[in-house]
Amino acid sequence: MTGLAATGTPFTVGTPALNFGIFAFFVVVTLVIAVSAAGRNRSTNDYYAGGRAFTGWQNGIAIGGDYLSAASFLGIAGIIAIYGYDGFLYSIGFLVGWLLVLMLISEPFRNTGRYTMADVLDLRLKAPPVRAAAAVSTLTVSLFYLLAQMAGAGALVSLLLGVKSTVGQDLVVAVVGILMIFYVLVGGMKGTTWVQIVKATILAASAAVTTVWVLSRAGFSLPSLLQHAAASSPAGTRVLGPGLEYGVSTTTKLDFVSLALALVLGTAGLPHVLMRLYTVPNAREARRSVVWTIWLVGLFYLCTLLLGFGAMWLVGGKRILAAPGGGDSAVPLLADKLGGTLLFGIVAAVAFATILAVVAGLTITASASFAHDVYAGLVRHGEAEPGDEIRVARITAVVIGTVAVIGGISAKGIEVAFLVGLAFAIAASANLPSILYSLFWPRFTERGALWSIYGGLITSVGLIIFSPVVSGASSSLITDRHVNFAFFPLNNPGIVAIPVAFFLGWLGTITDRRPADSARFARMQVRALTGVGAERGGRA
Repeated sequence: MTGLAATGTPFTVGTPALNFGIFAFFVVVTLVIAVSAAGRNRSTNDYYAGGRAFTGWQNGIAIGGDYLSAASFLGIAGIIAIYGYDGFLYSIGFLVGWLLVLMLISEPFRNTGRYTMADVLDLRLKAPPVRAAAAVSTLTVSLFYLLAQMAGAGALVSLLLGVKSTVGQDLVVAVVGILMIFYVLVGGMKGTTWVQIVKATILAASAAVTTVWVLSRAGFSLPSLLQHAAASSPAGTRVLGPGLEYGVSTTTKLDFVSLALALVLGTAGLPHVLMRLYTVPNAREARRSVVWTIWLVGLFYLCTLLLGFGAMWLVGGKRILAAPGGGDSAVPLLADKLGGTLLFGIVAAVAFATILAVVAGLTITASASFAHDVYAGLVRHGEAEPGDEIRVARITAVVIGTVAVIGGISAKGIEVAFLVGLAFAIAASANLPSILYSLFWPRFTERGALWSIYGGLITSVGLIIFSPVVSGASSSLITDRHVNFAFFPLNNPGIVAIPVAFFLGWLGTITDRRPADSARFARMQVRALTGVGAERGGRA
């Protein structure tokens, strides 16, 4: 963990009144979009999947908007601005993960489910305990991801509005939570999706304009930009090669491998990304969605590379680390250096809109999982009325929003991209093995699914708790250095938790005396490959 926390040095950027005006404008625009696009969410199909009315390109841009979170726009550029090349490794991992989604997940997942990951497992195994396990996993991953976004929101708006006190920053996080809940309660998936589309477009345009501006300062020469950046860094030319953050010791090298595994494999297990595959009418559009997302995400990450090195050159590491949020403030500070208060306010407000849209997507996914999988699937045994299910989903959204606010306040000062890496590790451990086994392994059984999900979840979360993330380091959640119960040396548990989850899924299956239902697997394969019975998200 890099621990890009603020130093406490007095810091002011731009004019708070103008910044607040730009910030308020973006908030009002996104709220209007959410309300006007939502229509009337009368059915679960409307509320959870937007009526399955989005085209491939629309959903692809929305997925990009959901995926390009605070970790992408703020966190990665900030790490590059401090550590150079090693920060770009986040971008590579985030992007490569989409190839797995495109080649193995998108079409069969869309064909075999209705609204949530648990639907896919239920179609294959038809076991209430598995649906419950999938719901627990979905809620856990979503909450970890929410922590990162809420922490980023607090740092960003504190910088934008000049909020320096701890109480003021806590209030900012609370406001983000209230806005997030409003999006979900009013807009549902349809309103949230249109907010994502508009947000992704504005975000990409802002990143492109700022990137071109940075290149213009270097004479539109990439080598010149890199030379200026290296000359401005205390590490010199070392920032242009690997090893500055992850090559210090054997432990940091292993940490990098662990992080890389989590980022590459975690994308295919993120519940809020997978749920978006259900908002299109068929598997062909789901595949097109992923292709559009890959293009958008790939081009955006190229921009973050240039923005990070641009911030290293034009802003400087000391000024970045002195700002509220530390490294996460690199891009807004770069905008201030290039275009003054106006560009700073626009870029910071766009980043805030990014956070709002992402937390709304995460909240609707978590609330849908509880309402659809736990309430409707387990409590009401599939007989819940649509209105009752939607009401439970909305109540759950309020509860999740409250928990996210409390967690976001606790996670202030921890680097956003790092927190997202933890969420990816949990998703890759708890979700991906059971998804792949369900789709492609005929022998997979209920015991295998339960062992894989709970084993991956307990291992990944347990290793995080007993790692330097929580105690034993200056950047830990527990700041008291006398409190140290970290026996796991790595910051990311992926290198251990992911193989353990796959192994437990295999071990649970081969030791299960009850054989797999071959007929159910055959029906699932037909549906996964042909889409028969899936066009309206019907049950098996």
